[in-house]
Amino acid sequence: MNYLVTGATGFIGRFLVEKLLTRRNATVYVLMRRASADRYTGLCERLGVSEDRLIPVWGDITRRGVIDREALEHLTGTIDHVFHLAAVYDMNMTDAQADKVNNEGTANIVALAGALANESGKKPCFHHVSSVAVAGADYEGVFTDEMFDEGQQVRHPYYRTKFQSEAIVREHCKVPWRVYRPGMVVGHSETGEMDKIDGPYYFFKPIKRIRDNVPKWMPLLGIEGGQMPVAPVDYVVDAMVHIAHKRNLDGQAFFLIQNEPPTAGEMLRIFMRAAHGPDIVRRLPTHEWPANIEHQLKRLAGNIPKAEWLEKSISKRIGVPLSILGYVNNRAVFEDVNTQAALKGSGIHCPRLEDYAETLWRYWEMHMDCDFHVPEKLLRRMQDKVVVITGASSGIGFMTAKKLARAGATVCMVARTPDKLEETRAIVDKIGLGRAVAYPCDLNDMQAIDACTKQILADHHHVDILINNAGHSIRRGVFESLNRFHDYERTMQLNYFGAIRMIFNFLPAMAKRRTGHVINISSIGCLTNVPRFSAYVASKSALDAFSRCLSPEVASRNIDLTTIYMPLVRTPMIAPTKLYDYVPTLTPEQAADMIVCAILEKPKRIASPLGTTAQISYALWPKVNDFVLHKAFHMFPSSKAARGGRSGEAEKPNIPGRVLAALLPGPYW
Repeated sequence: MNYLVTGATGFIGRFLVEKLLTRRNATVYVLMRRASADRYTGLCERLGVSEDRLIPVWGDITRRGVIDREALEHLTGTIDHVFHLAAVYDMNMTDAQADKVNNEGTANIVALAGALANESGKKPCFHHVSSVAVAGADYEGVFTDEMFDEGQQVRHPYYRTKFQSEAIVREHCKVPWRVYRPGMVVGHSETGEMDKIDGPYYFFKPIKRIRDNVPKWMPLLGIEGGQMPVAPVDYVVDAMVHIAHKRNLDGQAFFLIQNEPPTAGEMLRIFMRAAHGPDIVRRLPTHEWPANIEHQLKRLAGNIPKAEWLEKSISKRIGVPLSILGYVNNRAVFEDVNTQAALKGSGIHCPRLEDYAETLWRYWEMHMDCDFHVPEKLLRRMQDKVVVITGASSGIGFMTAKKLARAGATVCMVARTPDKLEETRAIVDKIGLGRAVAYPCDLNDMQAIDACTKQILADHHHVDILINNAGHSIRRGVFESLNRFHDYERTMQLNYFGAIRMIFNFLPAMAKRRTGHVINISSIGCLTNVPRFSAYVASKSALDAFSRCLSPEVASRNIDLTTIYMPLVRTPMIAPTKLYDYVPTLTPEQAADMIVCAILEKPKRIASPLGTTAQISYALWPKVNDFVLHKAFHMFPSSKAARGGRSGEAEKPNIPGRVLAALLPGPYW
């Protein structure tokens, strides 16, 4: 079976080509512009296929004829299916862009599909990827697979050209055709993979800001809005490929959406939960507003002087195109009767958003959330610097690696799990002016540390900055730990012995070059002495004491040591403790900023005002501190695991505990 695919290197296209190549004896021809040859090479590498199965056809859909005569003669009579995916999907597109690619491009590909039919009557089947946008942004009521031209308004360039390009297929295609109308296509439901900020992803940044600044226990008020026809890319591709190969479905359209899709309010609530933010408990029923009033408001807004400039300004300010905001109150209800009939018995179904939203969020936060501040001074300081970060595959270490790599440093990322470390290394390597190198190492193993540090020095000859970030925390009272002495041993091994072994191995090279900086990530617990953290605080305090003793020894060699008494940070380390969903925390980016400050200023110590106050208070009034901490000990319950229950059970502080946590943010309660 031979396929010709346009838009093969686009988001949906990559997955479609991969799916087609799994079919027996499949050969896929991909239409490419010569200027995009590197994207074709990348597609081959991604899929691990050779040019005899994934064959480039050089051409341009915006040019009449699309391909040259020689290529046309070669393909005529050999192509069984043409998949047309190439289109402009940018909601900020101009009319000229939309017409050139979406309309003219579709007309040219339709003509090419007709030209591929041979004299014996063999014709390819033309598969056009349209969109739910054919219904327009203002359609009210049920819109089925069978419906198309219902007099709907399609003013925006995207909606207009998606409608017009489908009309071109319906009216001018000389070969059998089928139309697919995906909804709001989001990332892969199993991996979360996505390639651009689009659709629901525009709201991820605001959701993150709310999560980082609003207590989780505080209920939020949202809006209801209309149905959001979401669908993960894997469902869209699986459904398309299955329907494309079924007989007797020509001349039909197929919506590719979730059955009973969530409303805008439900969707935001699902993503807020995936981000572990506060819950949206009430939603204003905006979908019940009369449609004519909504239309009048839109017309009035359009008549405001400099309305277009104002729209762009607001859109830039909030980071969401107003065309997306306008769709929040969508009044169309899509019915995919044709799709369900075609997929019956196939086992292919669209998963519900709540089942994979957390996967989408994790992928976005790790791979796509790269909009962070890097000080100009750091850009100057990090050029040609070699930095080693332990615990670099997640949380504070990962965020710090991002910032330092973007500033131009060579970042040696050290972590235990090779696969996860390589994934994060690739992310850091893409976003930086510098580069990232992965060094898998179990910091519980002294021989592994020695081998790791030896390899780093062999590769880079020296280390300018060592950031001892890797750590292990245990939240368990002493009386709950009497039969768990191993908890103290392994915590001391990683947090103390592992860290000083790294220092020992890099110190001679720093001394020889007479320059170096060691940054130890300690804990606010060393200053506040909170109960239940005796194992963790003891290990961090040991490293703190070691650094204080080492500092005067190496001062003449121009080696600096900085201890950061880090407050509670929302990282994977604290995720199992559900109690921390209800207390104030720093974000990994805020924690990384503290490390950046340490690099730039080289202070002896960095502590929050609360940490410094607690240290002074303990020195002056130790019994008063003990009294307060004793009360706090009883306000915050032990974990279910510590008490012999299941760790997944809910753990919530009482009201006095929440008040205390709000008044004294930062400690590991």
